[in-house]
Amino acid sequence: MQTLTLGHSPDPDDAFMFYGLARDRIPTPGLRFEHILQDIQTLNERATRGELDISAISIHAYAHVCDQYALLPSGASMGDGYGPMLVSRKHYTREEVAGLRIAVPGVMTSAFLALQLWLGKTSKDFQFVVVPFDRIFEAVREGKADVGLIIHEGQLTYANEGLVVCEDLGIWWGRENDGLPLPLGGNVIHKRHAPELRRRVSDILTGSIRYSLEHRDEAVAHSMQWARDMGQDLADRFVGMYVNHWTLDYGEKGRESIRRFLRRGQDLGALPKAPELEFVV
Repeated sequence: MQTLTLGHSPDPDDAFMFYGLARDRIPTPGLRFEHILQDIQTLNERATRGELDISAISIHAYAHVCDQYALLPSGASMGDGYGPMLVSRKHYTREEVAGLRIAVPGVMTSAFLALQLWLGKTSKDFQFVVVPFDRIFEAVREGKADVGLIIHEGQLTYANEGLVVCEDLGIWWGRENDGLPLPLGGNVIHKRHAPELRRRVSDILTGSIRYSLEHRDEAVAHSMQWARDMGQDLADRFVGMYVNHWTLDYGEKGRESIRRFLRRGQDLGALPKAPELEFVV
């Protein structure tokens, strides 16, 4: 029995995605998976050190770890007409946001790269403070930041905090890129593993996602333990935003969106390179 480390976020969408695997609902012959739950910025940082066998990472981070990891064809989180949001106590224009302090959930998140593309500025040209994603509302309320860049379920609950949207970066990206979804996250596997093992793992993870989609009620119920103040209906809505047909396979549109996202990051100077996409096949 070979044990592989599997990193993912303690969020309803990731919990839903890996339900079949975590609860032994699908066969994993000869393999055992050790689930490691950490926030996405931490997982991104660990990927730069090649620590985990398999991990969820930000697509932004892939540009920094592509020499060590290959993308798995399933596990994508895509913002299809929605995505990370800039929220504040009052509405600000893009020009105004550029001069304010922005609370961000991590400098390697895709949300942060999307923010730079939206502003047309690299990180050295605007003010930001890194805050754990689940404390961004607090940072804005307490005046530690003027604007918050929110990810995960905050996209559905910001109004409860008395905040308004300055920009939805998923809507903006689609408007600027022929309706393509905003690429946010994906799963990767370390290249130290032989291609045959990579393919086996890919099939297992795809099987877990498919099982959850086919047994939605029980998978959503499992994900509720990480729902952070969301009721089941809201959690189900959130899961549906980020675990869907894009998650089973990026497809050519998804892959093209990643290429554009990273290439535009390189053109802006926010990324050192826009790597060729290497998928497990």
